[in-house]
Amino acid sequence: MFRNWHQVGNIKNHTKQYQGPVFSVEQCEIDTPDGLSVERDLIHTAPTITILALTDDQQVVMTSEYRVGINAESVSLPAGIINPGESPEEAAKREFQEETGYLAQSVKVMTTVTSSEGFMDQTAALILLRFDPSKRTSTHFDSDEFVSTQLVDLTQVLKWIKAGKVNTAQALAAVGYYQLYLSN
Repeated sequence: MFRNWHQVGNIKNHTKQYQGPVFSVEQCEIDTPDGLSVERDLIHTAPTITILALTDDQQVVMTSEYRVGINAESVSLPAGIINPGESPEEAAKREFQEETGYLAQSVKVMTTVTSSEGFMDQTAALILLRFDPSKRTSTHFDSDEFVSTQLVDLTQVLKWIKAGKVNTAQALAAVGYYQLYLSN
């Protein structure tokens, strides 16, 4: 049986080691719920969203963008940062329009996942967004990004996942959650 996994540790001390434009790093001294005293590095990031955008005929918006973490193009779902004061739904509408030019008809948070919680506080709200592909405006990329988009049938996306062409954890989680709990 698992212990009460909602128990919280006591962060006794934290010292900022690095502050950058996207994340910061703190060194923390912690008393854990099970009585240990440990030191951990913690990466702080803004919360994010990952968008499973579907048309009525099960077409999915897929993106391709250079990612420094793998030093290559990443095929995934639209995603972005939740700005201060924004809800996940507001961020999804904004990011979806900025990156794809499409306009959201409906937006719903499916669930929220964590990413490497052993050293990072990042969360990703997994969003189900419905849209009409005939309604499109211009894109508005951030100055340091360029995103290619393509409509792909959901069955093809599933094949890409199985083949390893799509391997972003949040994209796999969003598609998997949809397939398990929301698709008919």
